[in-house]
Amino acid sequence: MSINRRKFIQQSALASSLLAMGPFTSYGNETTSKVRVGIVGGRFGATFQFHEHPDCIVEAVSDLREDRRNHLMKTYACQKSYPSLKQLLTDPKVDAVFLATPAPDHADHIIESLSAGKHVLCAVPLAMNIDECNRVKEAVLSSGKVFMMAETTTFMQGTITARKFYQEGKFGEIFSAAAEYNHPGLEILWFENGEPTWRHGLPPMHYPTHCTAFLISVTGERLKKVSCLGWGEGDGLLKGNPYHNPFWNETAFFHTDRNHPFRVEVNWKGALRNAERGEWRGEKMSLYLPTGHVGAGTIIREESEEGKDDAGFVHTKNNVEAFEFPNWWKTDLLPEPLRHNSGHDGSHTFITHEFIQAILENRSPMVDIYEALAYTVPGIVAHQSALNGGEQLLIPDYDD
Repeated sequence: MSINRRKFIQQSALASSLLAMGPFTSYGNETTSKVRVGIVGGRFGATFQFHEHPDCIVEAVSDLREDRRNHLMKTYACQKSYPSLKQLLTDPKVDAVFLATPAPDHADHIIESLSAGKHVLCAVPLAMNIDECNRVKEAVLSSGKVFMMAETTTFMQGTITARKFYQEGKFGEIFSAAAEYNHPGLEILWFENGEPTWRHGLPPMHYPTHCTAFLISVTGERLKKVSCLGWGEGDGLLKGNPYHNPFWNETAFFHTDRNHPFRVEVNWKGALRNAERGEWRGEKMSLYLPTGHVGAGTIIREESEEGKDDAGFVHTKNNVEAFEFPNWWKTDLLPEPLRHNSGHDGSHTFITHEFIQAILENRSPMVDIYEALAYTVPGIVAHQSALNGGEQLLIPDYDD
């Protein structure tokens, strides 16, 4: 594949208002072609809208467990199922697969699916280590197929709004940003029927994409260096985890290629509110998302008006106001059947549509291999920094 995908996004996509208004151009009439999708993974995989997309047919589903296969068949009104990904990939009618499989399997499953000649949409994160990232990139670039990572943060209503504001210049320069993903109590998913699941002890920074996408998908910046600290001593349920991870929570301080700071927190334990939120702080305007997708956000605009602080000192007073985010899923950015709310702040319908349209238009999707690497790799390096007591480490550059 000779196309530089990052440049394609920055140039062609901007020309079609891809980043200015959100992930997509306005949706017109349905096409005569239909993308036939196979869905693999009966939990997360059952929360999308492929059966509602006018240009898509759910051809087959798969899960290792029969009860989950049946759930997928019911959800997508699909009559064909396979007990394994390997068997589904032999189906010549399947054009593309959605891999909603355990995170440690993503790299192998992506490569296997591309080798079978299928387009691939994969849940996050892209991979578990640098070697896997290298192998996935090579497989994607040599396949000639569409690859997309299903990062929900990129397509949240608040992120689409921030991207629009950024393209319109309303922030001015975004001089710093922050993001947090709090999921306290996640250890309830670490064991099932007395056996450990793939989530047991997963390093928090191995699941960074719900945070890193807040900055990268809005400004296009790349994260170049990181210092990270972890909290925990391998106690309790962390003992014996397959990742040899001693941390419940991790906080990373990134340095971007535009010399901006970016703070990221991923927390599994503590007196925390569930959160998947970002903050963009600009010279002219700042935007803060609410916690847990609930309630209004906050906009702060630079003003010249004078005010006083609580000690009576005079200062320039900025304007602070509550902000209700538009429901972009109600607009013609989506085909009519998908204009409804969906999982992760309305992102699932957008992910569904972007993947199908990228295949039909033979173009790079918004979260292509370069974006997926930019979201994922910084977290892998951040965890290594935490294991080394916060040592600042360089982050590999995967852009061509």
